[in-house]
Amino acid sequence: MKTNRLRLPVILILCLIAQFSFGQTGARATEKFNSGWRFNPGDSPKAKDASFNDASWRQLDLPHDWSIEGKFSKNNPAGIGGGALPGGIGWYRKNFTVAASDQQKNIFIDFDGVYCNSEVWINGHYLGKRPNGYISFRYDLTPFIAFGKQNVISVKVDNSQQPNSRWYSGSGIYRNVWLVKTRKVYVDNWGTYITTPKVSAQSATVNINITVRKKSVAKVPVVVSTIIYDPQGKVVAKSDNTSAGSDSSVTAQSFEIASPELWNTDHPKLYKAVSQLKSGNQVLDSYSTTFGIRSFEFDADRGFFLNGKPFKILGVCDHHDLGCLGAAVNTRALERQLEILKEMGCNGIRTSHNPPAPELLDLCDKMGFIVMDEAFDMWKQQKNKFDYHLAWDKWHVRDLEDQLKRDRNHPSVFIWSIGNEIPEQYSKNDTSGRNIARELASIVRKFDNRPITSACNEPNPDNNIIVSGALDLIGYNYHHQDYASFHERFPGKKFIATESTSALETRGFYDMPSDSIRRWPIKWDEEFKGGNQEQMVSAYDNVSAPWGSTHEETWKVMKKHPFLSGMYIWTGFDYIGEPTPYSWPSRSSYFGIIDLAGFPKDVYYMYQSEWTNKPVLHIFPHWNWPAGKVVDVWAYYNNADEVELFLNGKSLGVKKKTGDDLHIQWRVNFEPGTLKAISRKDGKIVLEREIHTAGKASSINLTADRKTISADGEDLSFVTVNIVDERGNLVPDADNLVTFKIKGDAKIAGVDNGLQTSMEPFKANDRKAFNGKCLAVIQSGKTPGKVTLVASSVGLPDAELVIDLK
Repeated sequence: MKTNRLRLPVILILCLIAQFSFGQTGARATEKFNSGWRFNPGDSPKAKDASFNDASWRQLDLPHDWSIEGKFSKNNPAGIGGGALPGGIGWYRKNFTVAASDQQKNIFIDFDGVYCNSEVWINGHYLGKRPNGYISFRYDLTPFIAFGKQNVISVKVDNSQQPNSRWYSGSGIYRNVWLVKTRKVYVDNWGTYITTPKVSAQSATVNINITVRKKSVAKVPVVVSTIIYDPQGKVVAKSDNTSAGSDSSVTAQSFEIASPELWNTDHPKLYKAVSQLKSGNQVLDSYSTTFGIRSFEFDADRGFFLNGKPFKILGVCDHHDLGCLGAAVNTRALERQLEILKEMGCNGIRTSHNPPAPELLDLCDKMGFIVMDEAFDMWKQQKNKFDYHLAWDKWHVRDLEDQLKRDRNHPSVFIWSIGNEIPEQYSKNDTSGRNIARELASIVRKFDNRPITSACNEPNPDNNIIVSGALDLIGYNYHHQDYASFHERFPGKKFIATESTSALETRGFYDMPSDSIRRWPIKWDEEFKGGNQEQMVSAYDNVSAPWGSTHEETWKVMKKHPFLSGMYIWTGFDYIGEPTPYSWPSRSSYFGIIDLAGFPKDVYYMYQSEWTNKPVLHIFPHWNWPAGKVVDVWAYYNNADEVELFLNGKSLGVKKKTGDDLHIQWRVNFEPGTLKAISRKDGKIVLEREIHTAGKASSINLTADRKTISADGEDLSFVTVNIVDERGNLVPDADNLVTFKIKGDAKIAGVDNGLQTSMEPFKANDRKAFNGKCLAVIQSGKTPGKVTLVASSVGLPDAELVIDLK
């Protein structure tokens, strides 16, 4: 009897240990945690308490940016640099239940990004604070969860101290949130690290380090099993290892892949590694990692090589806002931006000047972009009174480490940037920037081996960051006139144009003479800020900031020298905030190749003619002018020897590019009618383009980028609205107010027209056309069926467009 009494407790203890170690049935579960939140714009200190009554708060789904819903005002503390939109404090709360059957599991909450100074509570228990508005972070909810009962997450977001950014930041939980459930033995957050140290056409070595964590009474060894799938989903390699029984351990695995399919920008082939933790036949956790196999090299004399072949990085810088959608991340909106850039010939993205949304890197992996992943816009020295310098001492190490662990498996990430135009680069008396640069570089090299740069707007040999020796690539912001002499300044060093150009354009606006390049004049204030309240800049490529250049100037130098590995133009898209050099009422930038609504400016086609092999012929401007006006007509073209221009059937002559020309030009006395261009190669027609003098506005033309979208509550259709005459010609000066109505399960997520000085709200059901165009963004509901968009304008017939939700 005594023996039996001892055996029963032992059996029970062993069963409890096994259950505690490995959890209940089911392995990892990751669910989007975006729906059913409540929001209050303003401070509610008691909202952290579980018993707080939030029934009167607004109900919404994440991601959410409350600033984009506000009114533009020159009195908003963010200033025009921050988009002239409001900040403030906001609170979010969400009630949720975790099943009682999950009580032996770990429960985590992952935030992809909250701007800014977020603090989080679970059932009244304080979890922590993250000042950085761009970093992703996780909290362990397990000790505080009431399993089988209601729980409440409370999040305070404090974006009240402004200005804290030099561009539009947005406010709120503006990226996705995830609830993650694992067993007590699990792969850690961002717990895999994949490298490909040897790559050839014949074989590739793939190394994986897997960090395993165990929250258990028994230190039970587990088997770490990884299967690698090729881009077609076929198993190409396997490996099993036994993990140690400690609380945290790293398992290293190595694989040889025969005849690998290499990742490149034209064919971004992706592999997948599925790492499983097993005890016997039981799968305790399953963790998937997407990666690519490619080799690359920066060479001081020959530039950049991808998979052994010379490759020029043709990139752009972009801020994180999505135009009228604000900072609230949306995968389709990001995808559309990348599609437009890809069509231009762009192959690179710089995440200026912060860690990006994870979805952007996922898309860059899939679509083929060379990414410069940037960490900071400032270090200890401030650029704005309330910016990240206040959190630097306590948080910069943790933030950089988290960024590196999160992003290092992305094949699209080729370069780490530790800073942009950092004030510590300049001072001769204060050399602290040298030590900081070395510290940051050592952190990067602890976690990854990709090259490091910093975007230096004073790239001189005595620059503190460059002197530090921390950089693998010397990053030039602007200074295109010094590109050719780079090796005289920096013998044996490697070059990257981290930021270039800063040319100013407004889509569809033509005002300045094109025969003289305009620099930012000394009397800019009185010439531009004083009288012209519309503050628009010509779409001709002839105006630039004093530190920059026209698009053509920089590209001519960049394409000429092989050792210039590539460039990231400022910027791909216009962005909210920083309307430099203008003052109020400008509230968004003029630097983009593409405007805020996603409509290409004319220079887009210069790049397309240079960066792609597809036939291009683009002529501009429009053909509505006062009688007798002399108009400069430009053409961008490729794949042809010459272009002939006709006005109402009469030839105005044949033009050819000579030397390093990137465009051709005619000076034409305006007369109404048809302007026609024909490009020819070897005497044969390549392309024809026509521009017609438009009559009065007659109708509204609606065109959707996608007429079938997913009924998931998130997908978008971007509808271009053109005001046209009776022959279908765009009316280039039309400014009709267009009102939108939706029939069906969808909503208007935003409206825009690309005008940098428009004070119309982005969250509205109407928008004035600007230079004949505006945009309506339609967001799907969750009920499949047909959705009809109706567009109306006084004096014009209604237009309708049907979108299918599936």
